[in-house]
Amino acid sequence: MKLAGFTIIRNAIKYDYPVIEAINSILPICDAFYVGVGKSDDDTRKLIESIASDKIKIIDTVWNDEFRVGGLVLSNETNKIFDLIPMEYDWCFYIQSDECVHEQDLEKIKIAALQHFQNSSVDGLLFDYKHFYGQYNYVGAGRRWYAREIRIIRNNKNIRSYKDAQGFRFRDNTKLKVKRIHASIYHYGWVKPPRAQQAKQQSFHKMWHDDEWMKKNIPAVTDFDYNNIDLLEEFTQAHPQIMLPRIKNAQWTFIYDKSKAKLSLKNKLLFFLEKLTGWRAGENKNYKEI
Repeated sequence: MKLAGFTIIRNAIKYDYPVIEAINSILPICDAFYVGVGKSDDDTRKLIESIASDKIKIIDTVWNDEFRVGGLVLSNETNKIFDLIPMEYDWCFYIQSDECVHEQDLEKIKIAALQHFQNSSVDGLLFDYKHFYGQYNYVGAGRRWYAREIRIIRNNKNIRSYKDAQGFRFRDNTKLKVKRIHASIYHYGWVKPPRAQQAKQQSFHKMWHDDEWMKKNIPAVTDFDYNNIDLLEEFTQAHPQIMLPRIKNAQWTFIYDKSKAKLSLKNKLLFFLEKLTGWRAGENKNYKEI
């Protein structure tokens, strides 16, 4: 069995993406790693070149910024890199540039890939998610955060990155059949210095919306306001070791005030039900778990 990792990135330095940590977090279990580097306004390509591994394969791309509906530019770029992965690889491990895997889960992931790769009914492997917000000691607990998503897929070119590249489906929009492997993706996209987060929001939302929507919904401010959030929980476990230097160097302050959480009565009841039973009522899953 052979496994290839892949990701896409543009303006990693400008928007403070932990892409080096993301790649290195899964590199030990990958036989090769394909990085789509979009034309950037900074030294993103040199940053990727700094990874000291002959597994890294860089593909230079130009993002089509005319895809300003539903984040389709992200899935378009993801598919572009996936399609270039040679068929000698059985599985493809997609990791976004603000995600990491804990070193304690690597062996578990490798075993699961070996266990399922000869079972043709399994299209992919499903990961749990930890979404960090504001600072590294808080994780999202409300229903706005997706609980699980596909991150390892078969090297089947009929599989496509779906919509804004959150997950995957087949070309005919059929959901993939997946096995949950009880390993986690640590998502750090909402943990950045407030200035970098605001700059990212202004750039990121252009992939979804037109200029008129941007003017109405993205405030023209310097620093992002992390206080506009619903439910967070304190994170007391260990982060991936590869993230520790970045966490140590975090210089901004965010303190979550639960009393200011904006949550409807309906969502309060649904959150209570989920905590009590583990069942997320009404969840729109982008996969079929088998």
